[in-house]
Amino acid sequence: MLRRTFLALTASSAMTTGAFAAGHSADIVDTAVNAGNFTTLVAAVEAAGLVDTLKGDGPFTVFAPTDEAFAALPAGTVDKLLADPEALAAILTYHVVPGKVMSTDLSNDMTAATVNSADVTIMTEGGVMVNDANVTAADIEASNGVIHVIDKVIMPPM
Repeated sequence: MLRRTFLALTASSAMTTGAFAAGHSADIVDTAVNAGNFTTLVAAVEAAGLVDTLKGDGPFTVFAPTDEAFAALPAGTVDKLLADPEALAAILTYHVVPGKVMSTDLSNDMTAATVNSADVTIMTEGGVMVNDANVTAADIEASNGVIHVIDKVIMPPM
């Protein structure tokens, strides 16, 4: 059932999925750049000094918020974060799990430790969620890991 849920999510995101079609030969950063709907995420990764890390060997699992997810933050939040690389890095590393976690590895109410050292909670009943963000496309493989697209920027616990 879980695999079918992710396949349905992937199929329903044809525009995003199509942009990732050649992603497997590219690293996570280049895959995000090539997709075209992660310009804010890529700018944030650059501002936080995380490009070399996410272009590294990995493997990494990235829960990638779209441009629309960043646009939904309160006005001025993105600019404020771009000006504070330390706070930005804390948020971005909360979107990264060490290792390659595919949809078939997930179970309901599981937790995963992020690079930020805080845990995220994965729910698989009634749709797949990471904390309170919906997974809209899953299992987008890159040469150094996997991307799961989410519709919200998730914030680490204070």
